[in-house]
Amino acid sequence: MSNSGWREVKLGEVCSKIGSGSTPTGGANAYCDSGIALIRSQNILDFKFSDVGLTYTNKIQAKKLNNVTIEEGDVLLNITGDSVARCCIVPKDILPARVNQHVAIIRGLQENVDNRYILYYLQHNKTYLLSIAGIGGTRNALTKKMIENLYIKLPPINEQKAIAGTLSCLDDKIELNNRINKNLEEMAQAIFKSWFIDFEPFQNGEFEDSELGRIPKGWRIFSISEIFEINPSRRIPRGTIAPYLDMSNMPTTGHAPKKWIERVVGSGMKFINGDTLVARITPCLENGKTAYVDFLGNNQVGWGSTEYLVIRPRSPISTIFAYILARSDRFRDYAIKRMTGSSGRQRVPADNIGLFKIVLPPLESIIHKDFTVFVESLFKFMRVLTFESRKLVQIRDTLLPKLMSGEIRVPLEEVQ
Repeated sequence: MSNSGWREVKLGEVCSKIGSGSTPTGGANAYCDSGIALIRSQNILDFKFSDVGLTYTNKIQAKKLNNVTIEEGDVLLNITGDSVARCCIVPKDILPARVNQHVAIIRGLQENVDNRYILYYLQHNKTYLLSIAGIGGTRNALTKKMIENLYIKLPPINEQKAIAGTLSCLDDKIELNNRINKNLEEMAQAIFKSWFIDFEPFQNGEFEDSELGRIPKGWRIFSISEIFEINPSRRIPRGTIAPYLDMSNMPTTGHAPKKWIERVVGSGMKFINGDTLVARITPCLENGKTAYVDFLGNNQVGWGSTEYLVIRPRSPISTIFAYILARSDRFRDYAIKRMTGSSGRQRVPADNIGLFKIVLPPLESIIHKDFTVFVESLFKFMRVLTFESRKLVQIRDTLLPKLMSGEIRVPLEEVQ
């Protein structure tokens, strides 16, 4: 098939809306726990929307932002800061919503352009967007004029829909896998809380007083340092190439980092499969950057930022126990309160983490084995879905430039 019917136009020529909002009067004090969603840059990820940190504003404040009212299917693009050029489609269930000054709404003219096609074209051109965002200032920024003047290759509308539909099928499956993994992890966290925080399965037994409140009789209070290794020694010869996990790729939700790279080994924390990584520096600790390492090969050692804490339980405690504990509010609140250092560069020392206390049954108890069997079955399935999603991302990222350039065409008769 030839590329007849394709044309190159400026994005502004085929959009009815390109624009960003502002912060409501009063700044953060104007935020509410419910009302009309106010979408900020932290909610915009590549290809997906995150409701982590989503805030709201009241109808009076929202009325002042009516010029940036979001409609179903709008493309949202981050236009400032370190997350510049990330973009996604707004989810229907977030509406009604507005955006602040760090997020632009892009809305195509329906008769000319498919919004999903715009999304994928922006992702295809992310490197270019990042390059122009760094021009002329100390802070990365995309202006309205830059976005309007961005050239976009447009096939006929039916082919746009076919291209977007093909790529969306991959993204929909990735998102489904993510939702399943989220539910499975929530199940593991619920069991952890039920057994080791609320002691629900053991309510018919005897309890006794302790410094942490009433606990099952025979259970013990342990400091983390008694039963966990904290920053255990791992060795990789300097100058060799090994998997490297950057802080930017540490997940704020879920256990699995989206990507890592191969890099010549330098100074940094070393880890192996079964280790839990916790960011110890502000604001990464507060943001929940935590990972469970299950992506390395057998006997392989990875490495990453010096600002990680590496924790691993001693037998018979499940390695997954450490990850679920690290994700708990009680652990994170404890760590945050024990950060030291100057404002903006605070971090929690490893010794302080070692003093954190938890309640456990005797180490020889069958309870540890039962918990391990349950959570490892969940995480085994999660690993399968995570592996599948990574493969789907590779396929999507391979297809994206070829579909956007017309090198590969979608047979229209197969999608009609």
